Amino acid sequence: MGVSGQPSFQLFLFLLILLIYLITLGGNVTIFLLVCLDHHLHTPMYFFLANLSILDISCSTITLHKILTSFISGDNTVSVPKCLVQIFAFLSLTCDELLILAAMSYDRYVAICKPLHYPLVMNSKLCVLLASLCWVCGFIEGIPTFMGIFKLSYYESNKMDHFFCDIVPLLKLSYSDTSFLQLYILTVGVVVCGFTPFALTFISYIFIIITILSIRSISGRRKAFYTCSSHLTVVICLYSSLFFQYLRPTSSINLGSSKYFSLFNVAVVPMLNPLIYSLKNKDVKAAIRRRMTFAEVSINNQGHNRNSITLKIIT
Repeated sequence: MGVSGQPSFQLFLFLLILLIYLITLGGNVTIFLLVCLDHHLHTPMYFFLANLSILDISCSTITLHKILTSFISGDNTVSVPKCLVQIFAFLSLTCDELLILAAMSYDRYVAICKPLHYPLVMNSKLCVLLASLCWVCGFIEGIPTFMGIFKLSYYESNKMDHFFCDIVPLLKLSYSDTSFLQLYILTVGVVVCGFTPFALTFISYIFIIITILSIRSISGRRKAFYTCSSHLTVVICLYSSLFFQYLRPTSSINLGSSKYFSLFNVAVVPMLNPLIYSLKNKDVKAAIRRRMTFAEVSINNQGHNRNSITLKIIT
C-alpha cells in the first residue's frame, strides 16, 4: 500500500525518496572507495566503516526499490517468495549493522582506553575475524525467523499496509497463531540481535566516558571525545529509530505511524552515516582532498602528454 495513500502526495514522496537514495548510494560508495584506495584510511576504524557502507547500500536498495519501481510502473504487487526473501535480507542486514557498530565501539574502546596496546590488539586478523563473525551471525539469526514466517498460513487480506515486506505487517495478515513466533522474535531477535550488540556498545562507551573524564586537560578530553563522536551519533540515530519501530507489543503498533519510523530507519539513517563521517571526520575530508588532487594531477598529466604528442607530430 506504500507510504501514503494520497495520490497527490505520491510524486513528492517519489522525488524525496529518490533524492535520499541517490545521496545514500553516492555517499556510501564514496566512503567505501576512499577506504579502499587511500592507504591513510587502512585502519581498523575505517575497515569497519567500509563494511557499514556496504550494509547501508544493501539495506536501502532492498527496501526502497519497491517504492521507486512501483511509482514508475504502477505495479504495487509483490509475490510471496520475494516478500519472504526481502524480510530475511532486511532482518539479516539490520542484525549485521548492529553487530558491526558494536565492533566499532570495541575499536574505539581500545583506541581511547588502551592506546599503547591498540596496534597489537586491533590487528588485521582480529578485524577480519570480527567483521566475518558479524556477517555470519547476522545471516544465521535471520534463518529461524524466516522459517517461522514461511510456515504461517495466510491470508486474511492480501493488502499490506507498508512500503516493503516487514515482519510486523506480515504477521497482522496471518490467521495462524503467531504468539510463539512473536515470543521467539522478542527473545531471540530482540535479545540476541538487538540487546547483545547494544549492551556491548553501551559497556564500551561507559569505559570510554570514564577514561575521557580522567583526562586532565580540556583539549585532551575534547580530542578523545572527537574520535568517537561520529560513531556515537550513528549509534544513537539507528537505535532510536529501531526502538520506536519495533520495541512495542505487536497488537499496539499502529502501522500508519510505524511506516514513518521504518522510512527513517531504512532511508534517512543510511544517508546520514556517510554525511556524519565525512563532515565531522578530518581523516575522511583529507582523503577526499588527496583524491581530488590526484585526479587533477592525472588530468593535467594527460593534457601535457597530448600536447607533447601533438608537438612531435607537427615537428
